[in-house]
Amino acid sequence: MKRRSFVTLLWVGLFFSVLIAACVPQTAEEVITVSAAASLQGVLEAMVPLFTTDHPNLSISYNFGSSGALQQQIEQGAPADVFISAATKQMDALSAKGLILPNSRQNLVANRLVLIAPVASHLEITDFAQLKTADISHFAIGEFRSVPAGQYAEEALKKLALFDSLKSKFVFGNSVRSVLSAVESGNAQVGMVYATDAALSDRVRVVVSIPPSAHSPIVYPIAVVRHTSHAEAAQSFIDFLKSEAAQSIFEAFGFGSVRNFV
Repeated sequence: MKRRSFVTLLWVGLFFSVLIAACVPQTAEEVITVSAAASLQGVLEAMVPLFTTDHPNLSISYNFGSSGALQQQIEQGAPADVFISAATKQMDALSAKGLILPNSRQNLVANRLVLIAPVASHLEITDFAQLKTADISHFAIGEFRSVPAGQYAEEALKKLALFDSLKSKFVFGNSVRSVLSAVESGNAQVGMVYATDAALSDRVRVVVSIPPSAHSPIVYPIAVVRHTSHAEAAQSFIDFLKSEAAQSIFEAFGFGSVRNFV
C-alpha cells in the first residue's frame, strides 16, 4: 500500500514538473555556422570566448577549409550562415549567383605573402632571381584553382618572372595549412604561405617577404549567406569581428587593417 502511494505521488510529481517546465520560458541557444578560410582558424577560435561573453545565447560552429572548396559547398546548399573568404574571387562568385546578402558584405582584414623554409634550412635569398638557381627540388604552393594563397603565389611568381623556371618543382597543397605542413615536415624545401601562418609555427622561418606590388591585395571579405535562417545572429557576428576589440585580436595574430594593407 505504501509502495503504491509512493508511485502515485512520484507520477504526480513528474507530471507537475513537466507542466511547470513547459510553462517556464526556455532560452534556446542559437548556433551560427561560419565557413571560413583555413588561414583564419587560429584567430577565429581565439575569438570565441569574447564573442560568447557578449552574446551568451549564441554559439559558433566553424567549418574551415580552402576558400574555393567552401564556395562550392555553399553553392551545393551546405549549411552556412557566414562565409569568410581569403580572396574576393570566391565571394564574387557567390555574389554573382545571388548566394550572399549584398548589404552584409565587407572587407574584414588583410594579409601578406611570404616565402618560408624549415627552420634548420641554410637557404638564403636576398634577391628573388636566386630562386632560379637555388638548390630546391620541392616548392610547396597552394592549388591554383581553389586555394587563394596559391592564386596569389602564382600571380607573384609570374610578376617576378620566376613561374616558368620553378613550375616543375611545385608540390600542391589543398589549403594554405597543408602547404605550411609540407615545409614543416621537410617534404618541401620552401613554400609560399601567408605571413600569419608562418608566425604560427616554430618549425619554419621566413626567408623573404613577397612585395605586395607583385600580387593583388590580400583581403578577406565576409558576408551573410542568403539561405541562412539566422540572419540577425550572423550579422551580429560580422559586427563583432569588425569591432575594435576583435580587430586588436586579428592584429595580435599578424593580420592587418584593410585600410593599411590595400
